[in-house]
Amino acid sequence: MRVVLLYAPPWKIPLRGERPDPVDGPPGDIQPGDLDPDFFQIPYGLLSLAAQALRAGHDVKVLNLSGFAWQHVAHVVATLDADVWGMSCWTANRRGVALVAREIRRHHPRAHVVIGGPHATPLAREMLAHHAEIDTVVTGEGDATFLELLERLAEGRALDGLRGAWVRANGRITEGPPRENIRDLDTLASPFDYFDTHILMTSRGCPWQCTFCGADTTWGRGFRANSVDYVLDEIARVLPRLPVKVIQIKDDTFTTNRRRVLELCRGIRARKLNFVWSCDTRVDVLNDELLYEMRLAGCQRMSLGVESGSQKVLAAIDKKITVDEIVASTELAKKYGIRVRYYMMVGNRAEGWREFEETLAFLQRARPHEYLFSCLSVYPGTRDFHDAEAAGWLSREVYFSGDFQEFKVPFDASDDDTARMSAWFDANKGLKALHAPDVDECRAILARLGDHAPAHLDLGVALLDAGTPDEAEEHLARALALDHPLPGVVYNELACVSLARGDTDEALDRLHRGVAVDPQHPALLANHERALAWLASPRSAPLTLERASRFALLERTTQPTLPGPLPPDFAAWKPRPAPSPAPPIRPRDPEGLARARRSLPVV
Repeated sequence: MRVVLLYAPPWKIPLRGERPDPVDGPPGDIQPGDLDPDFFQIPYGLLSLAAQALRAGHDVKVLNLSGFAWQHVAHVVATLDADVWGMSCWTANRRGVALVAREIRRHHPRAHVVIGGPHATPLAREMLAHHAEIDTVVTGEGDATFLELLERLAEGRALDGLRGAWVRANGRITEGPPRENIRDLDTLASPFDYFDTHILMTSRGCPWQCTFCGADTTWGRGFRANSVDYVLDEIARVLPRLPVKVIQIKDDTFTTNRRRVLELCRGIRARKLNFVWSCDTRVDVLNDELLYEMRLAGCQRMSLGVESGSQKVLAAIDKKITVDEIVASTELAKKYGIRVRYYMMVGNRAEGWREFEETLAFLQRARPHEYLFSCLSVYPGTRDFHDAEAAGWLSREVYFSGDFQEFKVPFDASDDDTARMSAWFDANKGLKALHAPDVDECRAILARLGDHAPAHLDLGVALLDAGTPDEAEEHLARALALDHPLPGVVYNELACVSLARGDTDEALDRLHRGVAVDPQHPALLANHERALAWLASPRSAPLTLERASRFALLERTTQPTLPGPLPPDFAAWKPRPAPSPAPPIRPRDPEGLARARRSLPVV
């Protein structure tokens, strides 16, 4: 079977300068940043489905169209032919999924359209009832269900009774029996067998049941994980193919099984797997030993689902953590130099302005490195959703009639408190920096970790910030000598050291050397381009460079992980070669900096 797995845009995105579609375009109240960077990363589930189908012998294309203008989406659908089209449906892109399904049916009337994902699972019947172009909804964990669907379609068999799915057959919508979750995740093909992606999932499920979260809807109750050896083999296989040695571990709660993560971290070091990584987890599944080993194994950032600094709100949303636990775990992570990001929320149960003020005061007490607020979104399948339906103030029909991105609403705040919290959020949205480790803190971290390359980089950054570039240079050079996995970041900081000393020529040389060894690091490339532009200008102002030491996402350039350009032959079906190391993507003119410097007049 020829299969296309597609990540749809949220709506009909207009071309630059084009008037938005009045019906199917973006919501009227959409604001820049409402679709955060995580939205554009392809759902890991699509990569997993693709891996299973490829191993089973099917031809598969995976396309990330989440950021494509509608004109380009329509061209892709019209040009590409396939037997089966599958899409991942989230609340944020539910409208786009319906629009793409309509476009598929228009151009390929005999194709089978199947969707799954966290929005489609709890609204499977409604999705089929509202969108005649959709044939099947796979619910929950879809790997086995999707493979059986492909097998039945290939053999011309009916889909009635397909476990784990709702199907449209003979004008009727029917639900198949439930399907058990996969017990041994090691039996699955790894996405890294076929795709070069910096996203990794090592487990499925979360044992907790926060009122706003839909993890249970997708994975069911409980926690399942790949074995340590399986994960280590995955990392070892993909690292040589990653142009920037950064991996994002996107488990719901990575450290649920602390012993497993300890073994994984020690295995990373034993195998000498050199990369930096981030993870998401909870404050009550951390301890000193674990955080020490995580940092030595390359963990650079840890995002914690904190949500609120009010104990009343934490209890109401069934978070099962205390404010004191949050502070203690944050201090432990800081002890070893792991950067802590808090995910915070506005509008949860039991939260009014007084409780929100408690949260703001708590942030100043806990002082994470970064924090990010989001408004409560009521997602289908969550406890918030079911309780709101039962209370009569939410109808599931709104997800089909409304043009909103997500259904954002305070759960039970008064109108006055809602207005005050909304005004605060509008004035303070986006990622905020709070704690920056100073020189003394970084020295203490380095002493605890030993001769650790990332700790040397952090100390070098702090020393440069403190105005001591010569000592900063010593630690940055040591980070390079210890084979820091992101040499471009180190060279970028060394270039900033040179500028701090007034040595522009040395700064340019260090930028050039950085590009030579780390040609795809986005911040380094941006500074390289900036230096080229400066050299080509009258140079009435001094050269300035951006710092690049904090953990950052890759740019949205590479398919299918991110919605970058498609190749010219995207519609051609041909044997898929085995993954191989990607050739470096260098700046537009890799030797331009050196050549421009050589042309400078001697003074």
